[in-house]
Amino acid sequence: MVQILQEHFPDLTAHQVQQFEQLFPLYQEWNSKINVISRKDIDQLYTHHVLHSLAIAKFVQFLPYTEVLDVGTGGGFPGIPLAILFPEARFHLVDSIGKKIKVVEEVATGLQLQNVTYQQARVEQLPGMYDFVVSRAVAPLKQIMQWVGKKIVKHYQHPIHNGIICLKGGDLHEETREVKRKVEVVALNRYFQDPYFETKKLVYIPF
Repeated sequence: MVQILQEHFPDLTAHQVQQFEQLFPLYQEWNSKINVISRKDIDQLYTHHVLHSLAIAKFVQFLPYTEVLDVGTGGGFPGIPLAILFPEARFHLVDSIGKKIKVVEEVATGLQLQNVTYQQARVEQLPGMYDFVVSRAVAPLKQIMQWVGKKIVKHYQHPIHNGIICLKGGDLHEETREVKRKVEVVALNRYFQDPYFETKKLVYIPF
């Protein structure tokens, strides 16, 4: 199952492959206790959740010491797969639901991820500042902008400006129209050929 990740990310180290392999038994165990992934979807973990999360890595390569906030992380997506791929960047995973953060804690601990912190909180109440904010099917873009618009540090070490990167699906015309900023939409079937990605999009709002 990890082979699909290696096809798209051939430079994975042996340690990263091992960590990705550990994801399935960890999520299988914790999902049976705290349902964060649809029961029928757990067998598609690597395509529907891990590879989907890693679409962000096709768009931008996070540099060392980059501070990334994962808003509404749920069971740890996209934050945990990205943290495996970018061990020198720092990821803060936040969700308002405590049992979901419990799953994040157990998975991050099981993988011995040193670059992940996690917190049960409402994102608008967080005090920190971040280079990038990522999310996966959490809320309308306008809402996310209201939550995090003042939490993004405006310095540009990456080839792209710091900003918000959201994974979404379906027709986004209304959502993007409501955002009074430049918005870039990338179809994920540009990166991945699996039919699952036909309607999936990456949305980037630079700051």
